[in-house]
Amino acid sequence: MSLGNNASFTGENETIVENRTATTVGALILCIVFLLGFPGNSFIVWSVLARARKHSVTTLLILNLAIADGSLMALTPFFIAYLILKHWVFGNVMCKVLFYLCLLNMYASIYIIALMSVYRLLAVLWPQRVSRLTGRKTVMRVLVVLWLVVMVASIPAVMFRRVERRNNTLVCDSFHDSDNHAVVQYTLEIVLGFVIPYGVVVVSYICILQRIRRTKFGRRIRSEKLILAIVLTFCIFWLPYHIVNMVQVTWALCSEGQLKETLGKIWQRSRAVTSSIAFMSSCANPVLYFFAGKSYIRREGLAFMARLFEATGLDSANRKSRQNSQNSRDKEKEAENVMLKE
Repeated sequence: MSLGNNASFTGENETIVENRTATTVGALILCIVFLLGFPGNSFIVWSVLARARKHSVTTLLILNLAIADGSLMALTPFFIAYLILKHWVFGNVMCKVLFYLCLLNMYASIYIIALMSVYRLLAVLWPQRVSRLTGRKTVMRVLVVLWLVVMVASIPAVMFRRVERRNNTLVCDSFHDSDNHAVVQYTLEIVLGFVIPYGVVVVSYICILQRIRRTKFGRRIRSEKLILAIVLTFCIFWLPYHIVNMVQVTWALCSEGQLKETLGKIWQRSRAVTSSIAFMSSCANPVLYFFAGKSYIRREGLAFMARLFEATGLDSANRKSRQNSQNSRDKEKEAENVMLKE
């Protein structure tokens, strides 16, 4: 993830912190994001750990998503200060660490959302076997592997980023010895952070919708809406950021000329705003949960979030469906016995 890069598209070393409009808008967005996202995601983590009666698979996935989003929100004050001061004051080590953590939590969020989509698909395709295929231990192991993978995938942020003086100011930017390094870094972000996980998400939901049309899964559509809203929200907020990455990759591949100069101006002036908008995805989920759980607020109080997650858990839904089917069979047997006695 990038909140500041340098380029020489006009013959001068310019940085995004010199663009007053972009930095002002970016700082304002990050302030709103922090005020909504950090307490919101902290409340979700507390609700799951302290208030949830049982930690279902769905609850574990939402907990990890809230941890990733909350961790990203905790970093925003550093970037707010960077955009307001237009000067990096936290040193070279913090430059590398903060942007590494940003990229790590971005990857974690999207891959957890992809994992949610796959879990929904398995539950729709094999509702009777999903509890055996995706038990809590299995999901915990998958989550551990996921976090390890995203930790490794985020290493380029440490390799390419450092503090340097540009135009009499210190900036924490991705500096490349050649345009090939820029192509590698941002192509990896596009492929690993968007193309692959969203490909999994899109394919999963296409299969889910096709299955729903062929079978009677009407009751499950309600729980699908919440996860689908999370997926769409993430896409809306992150798509501009990845479009800017694509523009910068194209800029790096272009030879000197008018096109390169135009592309350079586009990504340079858009980077601060699109990066700030991307942060909004991490504060959007608590808002979605709040509106989805409004019916629980009066009845459950502060535990409404935990009850919402328990209600949307597919494993609990499967248990209820099995219990209902067992109860119906018992009632049929009772009716048969009564008829025989008569």
